[in-house]
Formats: sequence, structure tokens, C-alpha cells
Amino acid sequence: MSTPTRQPAVPPRQPAVPTTAPARRAARPLELQRGRLVTFVRGRWLKTVPGRIRGWTALAVAAVGALALALGLGVQDARQGVQTIGHDAGPQVVATGDLYFALSDMDAQVADILLIGRDTALGIGRDESMRRYERARSDAGSAAVQAAQLAGRDQDRRRTVQEVIDGLGQYQRLVGQAFTLNDQSGHAAGELPQPVVQTYRQASDLMKLELLPKAYNLTLDSGATVRQSYQEKRTSVLDARYWVLAAGVAALLVLVAGQLAMAREFRRLLNPGLALATVATVVLVAVGVGVLNAQAGHLLRAKRDGFDSVLTMSRARAISHSAFADQSRFLLDPGRADTYEQNYLDKASAILYVEPAAGTPANLANYYALAGKAATHYAPRDRSAFLGLLGDEARQVREGPESDALARALRAYATVLGDDQQMRRLVQSGNRRAAIDFRMGRGSSAIRDFDAYDAALRSLGATHSRAFDRAIRQADGGLSGWKAIPPVAAVVIAALVLVGVRPRLAEFGRI
Repeated sequence: MSTPTRQPAVPPRQPAVPTTAPARRAARPLELQRGRLVTFVRGRWLKTVPGRIRGWTALAVAAVGALALALGLGVQDARQGVQTIGHDAGPQVVATGDLYFALSDMDAQVADILLIGRDTALGIGRDESMRRYERARSDAGSAAVQAAQLAGRDQDRRRTVQEVIDGLGQYQRLVGQAFTLNDQSGHAAGELPQPVVQTYRQASDLMKLELLPKAYNLTLDSGATVRQSYQEKRTSVLDARYWVLAAGVAALLVLVAGQLAMAREFRRLLNPGLALATVATVVLVAVGVGVLNAQAGHLLRAKRDGFDSVLTMSRARAISHSAFADQSRFLLDPGRADTYEQNYLDKASAILYVEPAAGTPANLANYYALAGKAATHYAPRDRSAFLGLLGDEARQVREGPESDALARALRAYATVLGDDQQMRRLVQSGNRRAAIDFRMGRGSSAIRDFDAYDAALRSLGATHSRAFDRAIRQADGGLSGWKAIPPVAAVVIAALVLVGVRPRLAEFGRI
């Protein structure tokens, strides 16, 4: 029996490839996309003129974008620095400085009111002293509220401000009790009954040991914030200049290289679009670096010529008023006369300090001689003759009107020291009543001389305050519009690049 012949297996029938024209047109884009992807991955596009033009265009746009980013970050750092110094922490320091001064002035007026007793015409008069006390109390309350608002979310500062506000209320209650006892006693000038002295001691200790240190610490904390922000932001702005220059040089190299390559490829000397893009890049770099330079200068002037000196003068005025009040305390409370005399020396040394010679005791007698000589012989070129707050000012102040104003303040301070020396000399000679008349008498030269000294400090502080405000205004004005300028300029330059390369790509029949 014969075996049947096995037929080979027939493969399954494959669907026919469409051969119609519509089908071929539908399949062509997919094949084209696959071909372009393979070409891009393998880098073959760089071997064609259109591919090189597209690659260069992408690189130029990226370089311009990097330039805009560097410039935008630099402007942002400048804006943050100006905001902190000129509108946030800077005003907070001024507010806390006002608080410190108002508290010192309150205590000074209380001491004068209690010292004159029933002789209400002594000094500037009881009524005027009361008006100054009420004004200082109102200023202290306003400054405390402003300091609380400016503290923002800083819980430590808000708590400290609240403690000052609470302590201020307690201080006013003690002062009210002292005034009541003082009026009931009807004592002669400088002869306070012990209950009045004891009540005032409690109020003065509260002011000296709690309120003033807390207010001063608020000023120091806010000042430290300003200094840190200034240092960080100004350094960032200065560094941003180099990043802008580096990015600008890179963008210009790409633009110039592309123009030269296309000039060689297409035998054309100038591409208007690319030429305009190059010029716009040069302008953007030059103006951007100029703006960053100017902002660094504004920050420097606001910090050095304005903020630092305003803060210094604020502290000098507050400590000076507190020291002047120590003279009244020295006279009204003989039991603590030595303490108040040492307090006066400490505060006077904080205002102006001269190192005594080796072996020379640091007492008031030697301080009068050293400080008086330094103050009356001040020369703008000698910036290291003395230390203290006025010494800090001497090292920062510029020659001219500012140094002249400082010289007037120093001469007035020397006169105040001479008055203090005369008052204590009268006390030491046993003529305490004459000392009170010299310090508080009608038409007292001591009060008049101190007011002249305080006016000189205010004038000098106002000069620096104007310099600070001017620098901040210039900084704000210089930054106007610069939030939008870098990205808009980048878009314009990128558009000019595309306008420049479009005709060249069109020559190949595709864009």
C-alpha cells in the first residue's frame, strides 16, 4: 500500500500592504518621523546645514535664557536687600530705637519732677516736665505698638515687646504713686521724704534693670538682622555681576560664532536679525551690570551712611538723656549717690571713651580731662582718637558738613561734661543746694547746655536719616520695571534670532 505524499504546509495568508495612493500618503509621515528620530539620535542632523542651523538656534536661545536668569536672580537679591533694610527690619530698628529713647526720656522727666518738689519753677518747670513726660509716654506706647507690628511672626521679638508693654504699665503705676506721695509731702527741692525715694527706686530699678535692657536688645536683634541681610544680599548682588558677565559673554560668543558660520555658508556678510540680537544682548549685559553695580552702591550708602549712623545717634541720644537723668537721681537720692555717679561714668564712657594711661584709675576726675580734651580737639582726619558711640560716628562720618556737625556735637558734649564736673564739685564742697540750683535753677546753664548738645545730636541724626531715605528711594527707583525686563528682553532677543535664521532655513524648502 502506497504512502500518500505529504503536502508542504501553506503559510498563513498575510494581509496585503495597501498600495492605494491615500494609504501610502498616510504611512509616509510615520516613516518620516521615525527617520528624523533615528537621524537625531545618531547625530546625523549635524551633518546637514539645516540641522546645524537648528542646533545653533537652540544653543543661542538657551544662552540668552541663562543670561536672563542670572540677571533676574541678581535683581531679586537686590530687591530683597532693599526691602529688608529700607522697609522691614530697618524701620523696625528705628522703632525700637525710638522706644529706647522714649523710655529713657520718661525716666529723666520723672527724676526732674521729683527733684524740684514744691519749687515748681526750677529747671524747665514742673508743668513743662509733666508735658514732656506725657509726650515721652505716648511716644513709648506708639513705638512699642509699631515694634510689635514690625516683629511679624518672630515670636521671641513679639514676646519681648509684650514684656516691655506690660512692664511699662507697671512702671507708670509706680510713678503715679511717687507723684502722689511727692505732691502730698510738699517737700523743698532735693529734700524728698523716704516714702517718695523708696517708691521712685522701685520705678527706676524696673526701668533700668528690665525695660531699658529689653528695649536695647530689641534694637540689637533688629540691627543684627539688617546687617546680616545687608551682607548676604550685597555680596549676592556683587557676585551676580560676574554671573551676568559670564552668561553675556557666552551668549555673545554663540551669536557671533553663528553669524560667522552662516556668513561663510551662505556668502552673506550680515544677517540683520542676528546683528540686532547681538546688539540687544550687549545692551542688556551692559545695562544689567550697571544696575547691579548701582544697587550695590545704594545698599552700601543706605547701610553705612544712613542706617548705621541713625542707629548710633539714636543710642547716643537715649544714653545721654539717661546719663543726664542720673545727675537728678544723684541729687534726689543721696543714699545711692555713689551708684548714680558710677552709672553716669559708665554711660558717659559708652558715649565717648578714651583709654586712660597705664596705672591711671578710671574715675570721673580722669574721665573729665581725657574726654574733654578728645572732644574739643577732634579733627576729621583723626578717626581713632576715641571710642564709644561718638567714636563710631567719627570713623563713619564723611569730611564736610557731616564732620562739622559731629565737631559741634563733640564741643557741646565737652561743655556738658564741664557742667557735670561743676555740679559734683559743689556737692563735694557741702553746698548741695547750690548744686541743685546750678543743675535745675531758673535759666540753668546745665539744662541749656544739654539741650544744645541734644539738638546737635538730633541734627546729625537727621542728616543721616535723610541720606538713608535718599539711598532707599534711589534703590527702589532703580529697580522699577526690572522684574519684567530680563524675561522680556530674553524673548525679544530669541525672537530676533528666529527671525534671522528663518530665511536661511526657508532656502532649503523647510523650516
